[in-house]
Amino acid sequence: MSASGRPQPMGRLTTHVLDSAHGCPGHGIKIELYRVEGQQLELIATTLTNHDGRCDQPVLQGEDFRPGVYQLVFNAGDYYRARGVQLPEPAFLDQVVLRFGIASADDHYHVPLLISPYSYSTYRGS
Repeated sequence: MSASGRPQPMGRLTTHVLDSAHGCPGHGIKIELYRVEGQQLELIATTLTNHDGRCDQPVLQGEDFRPGVYQLVFNAGDYYRARGVQLPEPAFLDQVVLRFGIASADDHYHVPLLISPYSYSTYRGS
């Protein structure tokens, strides 16, 4: 139960990153999560991927996990530069921005990202 006496939502938001250019998990990638309110962005979480390309904890859960529009920002350019990949300036994909909606506070939303310096793909996983 929450402090207000209502049951806490059971849902959560998770992600992971796979580096399709190198065939490995994307570790050490900075990820920012924003809540979108009209034209405003509210930063609500910042995390790094671990050696498995995943975050150690859900990016969002508990009372903060509620229906709405969200935006994940993956700092792909910094990741590839740290790996010694020569990127043009400006990089084609410096940041990958995914805007998506959460309709139910009781569901698990998994938003994986497959990246390379010149492409990305995502989907709603499980």
